[in-house]
Amino acid sequence: MDPRVERIGAVLAKHGASLHEVKPLHGGACQENFRVELTLDGQPLRLALRSDAPTSLPSSIRRSAEFAVISAAVAAGVKTPAPRWLEPGLLRDGSDAYFLEWVVGEAIGRRVVRNPELEAARAKLPEQLAQTLARLHTVTPQVTLPFPVPPHGPARAALDDLRGMLDRSPGVYPSVEYALRWLGDRLPAREETVLVHGDFRTGNFMVTPEGLSAVLDWEFSHWGSPYEDLSWISVRDWRFNRLDRPIGGIGARAPFYAAYEAASGRQVDPAQVLWWEICGNLRWAVGSVFQGERYLSGAERDLELIAIARRNVEMEFEALRLIRRGRL
Repeated sequence: MDPRVERIGAVLAKHGASLHEVKPLHGGACQENFRVELTLDGQPLRLALRSDAPTSLPSSIRRSAEFAVISAAVAAGVKTPAPRWLEPGLLRDGSDAYFLEWVVGEAIGRRVVRNPELEAARAKLPEQLAQTLARLHTVTPQVTLPFPVPPHGPARAALDDLRGMLDRSPGVYPSVEYALRWLGDRLPAREETVLVHGDFRTGNFMVTPEGLSAVLDWEFSHWGSPYEDLSWISVRDWRFNRLDRPIGGIGARAPFYAAYEAASGRQVDPAQVLWWEICGNLRWAVGSVFQGERYLSGAERDLELIAIARRNVEMEFEALRLIRRGRL
């Protein structure tokens, strides 16, 4: 028997559950996810298991921190699976893991933006997603979470993070250097600091014909600007070839921003959306290079990682295109 399965069974036994089956879940390019079939209190139950992978992208938090973030999001009314049973060293020594309530729906981006059976859901999603972000952004640093508040503001922290990633990446990227300087010369003057998902985009939420069923994958959560989440969903790669629908390949900007304003009480500033969208495209341009390096280093053998690395030029192009236009 796989020793990991033995470990999972032993942990479940501590909580009065018996294990029946464990199956890997594919489609996530950062952490390890599994479907777990078990019996608890005499009833069959299906849970998801999420564990630290052997390697990860810069800025990815550990599963122990993610557990705390999800707990805070659930308390704020965000529709996301509740976590349970955090276990250090479950799948391997030094790696944290926890279980999640199982939710149904479609998360594969290309299906979410095109499948005919989700057409009615796509009409509802912009408002539902905006309301979800409004709830999440009620969580402020008054809530204790296991990561620091950026001392010089979210925008400066985002650029410092990008600079660190760029300095550690192979090769030279003149267009990224140019865009970083452009952003540095135009830092937002006024900022709020709230809990952000950090990867809020199509592919990281579950959709049924009725609409949003759950937000997933909180591994890039941090204290940041509300505009990080409001703009990340529009990064070019997250539209899945529906470039005519800037909100995640699903809908138009105006209804999404209007719904967020109504739910949050904030006025959306197009200049800050533009700044953060350019920043987001750069972040994914560099991040996709790091995904490829996870494969080339020999640490991971998932071919999806090397395919992701090819997307960096698209994100560089989009960042420069937005700078040239100077508007959304």
